[in-house]
Amino acid sequence: MVVHLLRLLARFPLSWLHCLGALTGRVVDRVSPRFSARVAENLERSGIEPDPVRRARLHRRVVAELGKGMLEVAAIWFRPIERAEKLMVAVRGWDIVDAQRARGRGVLLLTPHLGCFEIAALYTARRVPLTILYRPPKLRWLEPLLRSGRAGGLAHLAPTTLGGVRRLLKALKAGEVVGLLPDQVPGVGEGAWAPFFGRPAFTMTLAGRLQQSTGCAVVLVVARRLPGGRGFEMDVELFEGDLAGPDGPANLNAAVEGMIRRCPEQYLWSYNRYKVPAGAPPLPADEAAQ
Repeated sequence: MVVHLLRLLARFPLSWLHCLGALTGRVVDRVSPRFSARVAENLERSGIEPDPVRRARLHRRVVAELGKGMLEVAAIWFRPIERAEKLMVAVRGWDIVDAQRARGRGVLLLTPHLGCFEIAALYTARRVPLTILYRPPKLRWLEPLLRSGRAGGLAHLAPTTLGGVRRLLKALKAGEVVGLLPDQVPGVGEGAWAPFFGRPAFTMTLAGRLQQSTGCAVVLVVARRLPGGRGFEMDVELFEGDLAGPDGPANLNAAVEGMIRRCPEQYLWSYNRYKVPAGAPPLPADEAAQ
């Protein structure tokens, strides 16, 4: 049923999907107090917009963008690849990826929950061998949909298991490209506490381990929505910091914060970034008091 609906929506212009998505996001914000409260709390505690009036306006823009993100996947996953790829109307910095691969280095793409990471993955997989780490959804019926949608863009999927991590290492050592969501809360034993917008967040250490083990280049990628459903524009930037040392998780979060500050309305502020995985190490005393 869901697949049939998405295939139907894929026939609509992106501008229609974004209009309908914006409306959907605003409705969800009205009818779901839990959703609305999390967005409001994350925005307020981030300090990204101190003024309450402007923050309320940002909240309305955020939920509209979240709705757009829900429906635009129909156009990306269920249109012919050639048509879906045309939604990417501008790309800056792709030569960085080509240059690093020409030197024989694997490339680690970090794409946070900002803008449309699905179109970034599709664009990348059309040009280079791409392996994406993904976490199987809790609802089992969603997994075939997710796998078919992302694999349709020619990307290889690696689950968040030991075997999946080995696939990432193999791809990077072969000079290929690997994609991670750097702001996804990791499981126990896979992260460390580091500040994110001034609050302690359990942060992945996998990116640092991959950098240390393979000597790969690290690039930051974001594909932003353009107004009026005109498509997407993507920026690729070389990250020259250290992810492998003791400050690696903090450096990673700082890089993600910088990306979000340029386009805060398109970040997934509804995501429970500050959740504590069962069995995670306790917060340091000074951070627990925040």
